[in-house]
Amino acid sequence: MKSDKENLLLYAVTDRHWTGRETLRQQVEAALRGGVTFVQLREKNMEHDAFRKEALEIRDLCRAYRVPFVLDDDVSLAMEVNADGIHVGQSDMEAGDVRALIGPDRILGVSACTVEEAVAAEQRGADYLGVGAVFPTGSKDDARPVTRETLRKICEAVTIPVIAIGGITEQNVMELAGSGICGVAVISAIFGQPEIESATKRLKAAVSEMVSR
Repeated sequence: MKSDKENLLLYAVTDRHWTGRETLRQQVEAALRGGVTFVQLREKNMEHDAFRKEALEIRDLCRAYRVPFVLDDDVSLAMEVNADGIHVGQSDMEAGDVRALIGPDRILGVSACTVEEAVAAEQRGADYLGVGAVFPTGSKDDARPVTRETLRKICEAVTIPVIAIGGITEQNVMELAGSGICGVAVISAIFGQPEIESATKRLKAAVSEMVSR
């Protein structure tokens, strides 16, 4: 399953910090029922076998909903569990090397904060870009701020889809209207909410309105 602008509208990035009494699978399914269009499984400190088991479980769930499923950073595990693709940051494996490993048919997402990083990622085989942080965020300690002007310039400089990430909520997403993005990636705006399914529905409606402007 490849990425396109339609399935990048509302991109959910998992975070175990928010699980509480629910399992991650339960939370992801609630988000899928609410209408997320893309899922990235992100685990920074999980032992390989447990991560593999979880990845297979979430992969099967996403396939049932016909939503693309990618792993964050772990290229070998993405191949092992036959994920739809992989997302890498600037400090992870270089995009061209990742593309050589995963082949032409899997999805490759790359994080970018500057026009130069964005153009290089596209040249090296990225299918889409995640650009941010567009608002202050507590989800990533190393997130670099990206101004609205830089976001717009990145969208103008590349031909692949661009999604914004970082501190995006139902309340502030309209501030991104007119930037050229095709969607947003969120963590706490979905998984940090007490009612994930309804929060996802509201956020998706807000994002749909934002990209149409």
